[in-house]
Amino acid sequence: MKMTYFTGSIAAVPAANRQKYVDHVNAVWPLFRNHGATRMVETWGVDVPKGKVNDLYGAVNAKEGEVVVFAWLEWPDKATTDAAWQKMQGDPAMTGMDMPFDGSRMIFGGFEPVFEGGTDQGAGCFQGFALAVPEKNKAAHVKMAGEAWEDAFQPNGCLGIVEAWGVDVPRGKQTDFYRASKAEDGEVPLFSWTAWPDKATCDAAAKAMEAGMEGQEFPEMPFDGKRMMWGGFEPVFDSDKGR
Repeated sequence: MKMTYFTGSIAAVPAANRQKYVDHVNAVWPLFRNHGATRMVETWGVDVPKGKVNDLYGAVNAKEGEVVVFAWLEWPDKATTDAAWQKMQGDPAMTGMDMPFDGSRMIFGGFEPVFEGGTDQGAGCFQGFALAVPEKNKAAHVKMAGEAWEDAFQPNGCLGIVEAWGVDVPRGKQTDFYRASKAEDGEVPLFSWTAWPDKATCDAAAKAMEAGMEGQEFPEMPFDGKRMMWGGFEPVFDSDKGR
């Protein structure tokens, strides 16, 4: 999997606006592509659990009848990304576009991959994650991700994994990645996903991994797992599909 740079985002979209949202992302992709983006993936929440401490619904202040959307743009590098956002602020095609969701509650940021395994191409199901990791634990987190990929995810049918470290994550007026993950001083937002052939494979893998841990002491994590948010998503748009 090639190294790149990501703009990761999470939003809440009214369930009734699903087709409008799909139409919207199909229309907006050529604009991002023209400004240098190399890929866009949009996924629709199908199995997003409620959490005790926080969850993806709370991350975007989702209202009744809204669905969580997990998405990312790929870019060659941060410089291309920064230049693109600067140009798009004055692009009439972008500023005049009507969005079928409340953009003021969307959380987003710039992330660089710190671990990638396998491929996320051709997936029928994604698991998306958002969390906060202490800056000092970055190396430990990367090591844990590599071990999890080799020992648990890949053997159970996972196609690929991406762990992306926040390098340009803005503070928001209503919502942002820091508030969503209840980040503490010295912690950095992470945006990551695993790719699966289909939901059945993903669900079976979760059961197998849970059974494999039965009777064992849960390993120490380099972050507070109680504040990690995740969910299951189905792709509704992938600019690479059919390539």
